[in-house]
Formats: sequence, structure tokens, C-alpha cells
Amino acid sequence: METSQERTRLLVKISTLYYMDGMNQQEISQRLGISRPQISRMLAAAKAEGIVQINIRNPFSEEQTYERAISETFGIKDVIVVHVPDADRPMIDMQVARAAAALLENVIRDRDIVGIMAGRTIASVGREFNPVNKKDVQFVPLIGGWGSEGAAWHANSNTRIFAEKLKSRYLLLNAPAVVASSEARSHFLNEKEISDVLDTARKATVALVGIGQVSEKSAIVQAGYFSRGEIGEARASGAVSNICTSFLNIAGERVTYEAESRMIGLDIDDIRRIPNVVAIASGSDKIEAIGAALRARCMNVLVTDMETAKRCWSGIVRTLFRKAGPGCDR
Repeated sequence: METSQERTRLLVKISTLYYMDGMNQQEISQRLGISRPQISRMLAAAKAEGIVQINIRNPFSEEQTYERAISETFGIKDVIVVHVPDADRPMIDMQVARAAAALLENVIRDRDIVGIMAGRTIASVGREFNPVNKKDVQFVPLIGGWGSEGAAWHANSNTRIFAEKLKSRYLLLNAPAVVASSEARSHFLNEKEISDVLDTARKATVALVGIGQVSEKSAIVQAGYFSRGEIGEARASGAVSNICTSFLNIAGERVTYEAESRMIGLDIDDIRRIPNVVAIASGSDKIEAIGAALRARCMNVLVTDMETAKRCWSGIVRTLFRKAGPGCDR
């Protein structure tokens, strides 16, 4: 009994020195004359026996509930849910962009090739991106230029923003995203300068992509990249989501669509082959598009906001209840 009590007394002393007094294991070892490996074992025993109980004050518990549920359902590495109570849409979008920028700052490694998509959301991430000390990183656009209205957030413009922040090399894709015919597309792809950029994009180790909805409100229409008639045809073909040059239906399947044969950039299969794809999307108009992209299993991380995550998960639960497979719906 006394031996047990003295052991407990020692475990308490070591735990107090370590957790309360801030001493490291080597310092405790020198003070008490006990070997460092033994100190480590005794600290582990103190936790196992309940002498040490660690409580984490988690202000992000609700967000993490949805993060875990969505990531486990769709088998992706991580979901980042940003919660900004009582904020308007511009503020929410800015915080989502900041979260994606912070993630990217930690994801990018030395000698990475980073593929960058077009779009206002991606441009916002670029503005929030902070310089980090990385060596031999190269940025490359994933798609050609959109219409003149979207020049400020072309893939080339977005690529330049990130590269200049990091003082890194970057390539530009001097071709439109969509051309008049498949023959014209072949002509562009036969240009070595263009094909070399696309080959580099396919070798990307990290990619930042947006998830576009298929509607007249989509960035590809507002940029003049697609007409309202063309986006209507895509919708009529079953498309609800757009990533780079590919359109997806609600099941996450690639939709065969005539305009894709006229697009210059990476397609969904190319995106799937990139080891680390970060997708960013938020807002009620993106629920259906996000669901399709999740089903397509073309991303490793999704960054979104709380309300979008809630509505997305609500759709998943309803779909699972109907035994029709996981997904998001309006």
C-alpha cells in the first residue's frame, strides 16, 4: 500500500514539474536523478491512470463536427469550415479566403509546382496569401484566359499574384480558355509554348481550384467565357458543377458536352492526378456544385463556410436516409 502511494506521489511530482512548472524531461531527469526514458514512461503512466487529465477548450467544436462528418463521408483528407457569426457575405468570403491562404502557406513545400485556377475566389486567396520562405517553387495556370471582363482574375493573373508574393518563378498560358472550334483548339495545342505550360500544369504537386456552379450567375458567364445560351445547354445536359474545363453532374460524373472539345486547360482527370488539391467554395448557390465535386473525388481538402457546410451536410443526411448514396442537394 505504501509502495503504491509513494509511486503515485512520484507520478504527481513529475507531472507537476512537467505540466505546471514548465520543466522539460531532461531537466526533471537531472533534478530527480531519474533517467529521461523513465521520466517519459512515468508521464505516460500519469495520463493513463488519470492523474493527469488534459482538457482542451475548443471554440471550434461545431465547425469541427461538420468538418469530420463531410471528410469521413467522402473520404477526403480534410475539410476546413469557417464560422463568422452574423457576418455578411463579403466578410464571410474574405474569411474563407484567409483560411485557404493560411492552409496553402503550410501546404506548399520546397520545389513544389503549384497549379492555380481562374476566378474571383482564387484571386481573393491570392490577396490574403502571405509570403513564406520556400525554395524553388513554381506557379502555373491550370486553364487559359477567360473573357475580357474577367481579366483581373484570369488564371494568369491569379498565378502572377501568388508567384510575386512568394518571389517565385511562374509560367503564363497565352491562350484563351475556349476557342471557336476543336480544330482551333488543336492548333493552339500544337504550339510548343502552350503545350509546355500545360505539361508543367499536369506535373503540379499542389493545386488551388474553385468549384463553379452552372448558372447565369457563374463566373464563367460573367467573365464572358460562356454565353447564357451555352451555360443553359450545359445545364440541360445535366451539368451542375464546373472545375477547370470539365462539367460534372450531380453524381460527380463527367458530362460529355460539346464546348469541352473547344477548351484549353486541364480536365477533371488531370486534376485527380495532382497529389494535393485544395478546393475552395462557399455560398448557397454553390451547394449543388460542391456536392458534385465531392462525389467526383477530385480534391484532398475543401475550404468552405459554416452555413454552406450545414446545408451540404443536411443534404447528405437526407440522401443517405433515402439510401441513394451520399451527396449534397438544394
